[in-house]
Amino acid sequence: MSLFAIGDLHFGFGVHKSMDIFGGNWENHAEKIIQNWNAQITQADTVLLPGDISWGMRLEEAMLDLDCIDRLPGKKILLAGNHDYWWKSSAKLEARYPKMQFLKNDTVPYEFYHICGTRGWICPNPHAFTSDDEKIYRREQIRLRLSLDAAMRKQAKDILVMLHFPPMNEEGESSGFTELLEAYPVRLVVYGHLHGAQNHQRAFQGKRNGIEYRLVSSDYLAFSPKRVL
Repeated sequence: MSLFAIGDLHFGFGVHKSMDIFGGNWENHAEKIIQNWNAQITQADTVLLPGDISWGMRLEEAMLDLDCIDRLPGKKILLAGNHDYWWKSSAKLEARYPKMQFLKNDTVPYEFYHICGTRGWICPNPHAFTSDDEKIYRREQIRLRLSLDAAMRKQAKDILVMLHFPPMNEEGESSGFTELLEAYPVRLVVYGHLHGAQNHQRAFQGKRNGIEYRLVSSDYLAFSPKRVL
């Protein structure tokens, strides 16, 4: 049993949206993900999907993408990204896809760990951070705390966290997210959202104050799920 992660699937089977405009490496990216997934993942494994799963605006438009993910081997734990507009009701999603778990303001057990998370948001920076960004930034910290507290109520000793947005800015400065993560027994954080070599190079990865951070955007991983545990 292994734990894998891959973010930003950006499937668009129901809306016929292509990602090719972001570079030639995105050509047929969904097929690459599916092929690599089937080559690595077994039914005993678990895969973390930290956001930007489907281009569908409504659940009806996202169903082909979710149906595809549901058929793939392994257990899946999903988190909403900034493009997942189809995600309105976790209860409705879990009723339709009982084999998948949709993480929102709560926690999911995994072996001796608890998995927590939230979408996150842009962190304060000198380039672009509006008052609206500030509101969402603070709201997402509340949601992360709700998830972490849910794990602590279950006597969590080690926590793994999924975020969609990076938990720090391009300069790698501390944020409300990193301060919150460091206040709990968090061991690993996986995140996505960043695309393109230039953005990948700016992403913080490695150990910081006892927590390991890993970028798992699908294009960074060459569209292949990455074993993280």
